[in-house]
Amino acid sequence: MIIVEDADRIVERSANALLKAIEEPPPRTVWILCAPSEQDVITTIRSRCRQVTLRVPPAGAVADLLVRRHGIDHDDALTAARAAQSHIGLATSLALNPEARARRDRVLEIASRVRGVGDAVIAAGELVEVATAQATASMAERDATERAELMRTLGADQAEGGKALPPAVRAQIRQLEEDQKRRGKRAVVDGLDRAMTDLLSFYRDVLAVQVGSDVDLVNAAQVADVRAVAAASDPAQTLRRTEAITTARTRLAGNVAPLLAVEAMTVALRPQG
Repeated sequence: MIIVEDADRIVERSANALLKAIEEPPPRTVWILCAPSEQDVITTIRSRCRQVTLRVPPAGAVADLLVRRHGIDHDDALTAARAAQSHIGLATSLALNPEARARRDRVLEIASRVRGVGDAVIAAGELVEVATAQATASMAERDATERAELMRTLGADQAEGGKALPPAVRAQIRQLEEDQKRRGKRAVVDGLDRAMTDLLSFYRDVLAVQVGSDVDLVNAAQVADVRAVAAASDPAQTLRRTEAITTARTRLAGNVAPLLAVEAMTVALRPQG
């Protein structure tokens, strides 16, 4: 069984290499391509697949799972499950990792902290800095392991240094470094996208309060901040803010420089009028 996460990111040139393998898989082989929706997968791949729609589990079910697996308090598990919007991996991280919770809290503070353009620029810089540091930390060990394994596979002595290596070996090392650099950039974008998703959940709660909806808040732990922002703005402004966040996510996906995309977003989040 071959599972491809984020199949919506597969571009045309990559799809061409997969088409035959997906269309005519080896015996007893199953490909599973994961994407937010069928429409997010490019047509050439989508036409060769069978669609299976999976239901997002309720937050209560995710909380019960966290309690069974990790023995944590049910209220804490439920708070993490709601904050993660039922994403089991993220909920686990929020429930068990204080640093993950602190990072998320810093992101949500932007909604209350940004009062002007200066605040917006500072907040954008902090967001990109945190996402970059997190990506670097998460990739460092993997990158080093991959390089060491490649050197062993090529029979090269790592202590000799790049200049002492044959050209063919240096070329393979350079290719690995380029792949790792692309993966690092992708990790930064993923971290920023996650932060923007958290901000969207905050303004979703703000809008729910503004229109008097009785739905459960995603960010119940920040209910005071949610109500304060809701009281200081109106539904139209909240919708404009969510549109600014959505636009920033689209720009990131289109390879706009992260800092420029995030700065434009945070400037749009400041109080208007």
